Amino acid sequence: MAREGRDRGDREERDNEFVDKLVHINRVAKVVKGGRRFGFAALVVVGDQRGRVGFGHGKAREVPEAIRKATDAAKRAMIRVPLKDGRTLHHETRGHHGAGKVVVRPAPAGTGIIAGGPMRAVFEALGVGDVVSKSLGTSNPYNMVRAAFDALKNQQSPRMVAQRRGRSVSEIIARREGQKGAEASAN
Repeated sequence: MAREGRDRGDREERDNEFVDKLVHINRVAKVVKGGRRFGFAALVVVGDQRGRVGFGHGKAREVPEAIRKATDAAKRAMIRVPLKDGRTLHHETRGHHGAGKVVVRPAPAGTGIIAGGPMRAVFEALGVGDVVSKSLGTSNPYNMVRAAFDALKNQQSPRMVAQRRGRSVSEIIARREGQKGAEASAN
């Protein structure tokens, strides 16, 4: 008995570390003999604001139950995204899902989150403070969120690149800085 209470308390502490953002609620109607029966579908993004984020979709007859189901699904499907200085991304990436295409770019300090509704929720939950993004194609929130996650899954830190190539992090960063200097002198 005491163990159950302690587990519940631990679960609440873990839940408190996450920020959840309701992105979209869709109401659907089923016509039956007595009239219409309404159902609700919710899209929720959950993150710890330190580089972990997930999204979930839940359906139920009541809005709070749909949101709870979506939040639980989002917590189960979290991914880790490497952040640069804990405030932005390492490099530009593109993501797509269906007709939804997104471009995500790192931004200098103080820029803020420049993103449309569904993608803004993803970046706020992720903990990114400075990012520029553009959604191309669809404005469907489900496809926009999935495309943003596709772009975030392709993010790689210099440490990951160095490990894959069998080099040191300083070599990778020096080469990146060298390319930036060459591009600046060419312009």
